[in-house]
Amino acid sequence: MKYHLIVYVPVQNADAIRAVLAACGAGRIGNYDACSFSARGTGRFRPLKGADPHIGNVGSVEEVEEERIEVVVSDDTDMKELLQEIRKAHPYEEPAIHILPMADEHQFS
Repeated sequence: MKYHLIVYVPVQNADAIRAVLAACGAGRIGNYDACSFSARGTGRFRPLKGADPHIGNVGSVEEVEEERIEVVVSDDTDMKELLQEIRKAHPYEEPAIHILPMADEHQFS
């Protein structure tokens, strides 16, 4: 099964996350690797009591320019290792990561 992985990261850390994704085998499509799509936007969050925020202060809403990075993850990629490496490289204590199952477009050919 293939997955669509989405991760949000501050703009200044986006290249590091893309490098991790590629190094772990995410973003492979046919005879290409390191494939990804990115879009910039504004992330918003409020750290709660007990949080140790990289950006902002506990109790205050923060806005950060972030990139949404999307990649395809094939079934031969070790998802557990990929997620561990993303978390090591990501500056946030609780990064926003979404994993969605994908239908393979070739099954409809």
